[in-house]
Amino acid sequence: VQLQAFGGGLVQAGESVRLSCATSGRIFSSSTIGWFRQAPGKEREFVASRWWNDGRTYYSDSVKGRFTISKDSAKNTVFLQMNSLKPEDTAVYYCARNRCGYSRSWRYFDSWGQGTLVTVSS
Repeated sequence: VQLQAFGGGLVQAGESVRLSCATSGRIFSSSTIGWFRQAPGKEREFVASRWWNDGRTYYSDSVKGRFTISKDSAKNTVFLQMNSLKPEDTAVYYCARNRCGYSRSWRYFDSWGQGTLVTVSS
């Protein structure tokens, strides 16, 4: 499985960005696709995830209500819609696959896309 994340950029606080994670290869229903982010000098943190098939989603408390993870099944692409962005959302965002189900720990995700930088100015 290969994943490719894109869509980052420079935005102002309060604006929106949509990230895309294009996937290729077979992804089983037991998998979740997650978004993580890593700010300079900080650990990689969980942002959101979604079961590949049944649509259940999970969010970190810091983004709940502002970010939405979704999937276009026809394109095998997972999106992260980020609204009401804050400067503290500035980070490199990664998408990844966990073939063993749900976890918020990046250690359980075995396939990663390259990161895409989101910078939110105040």
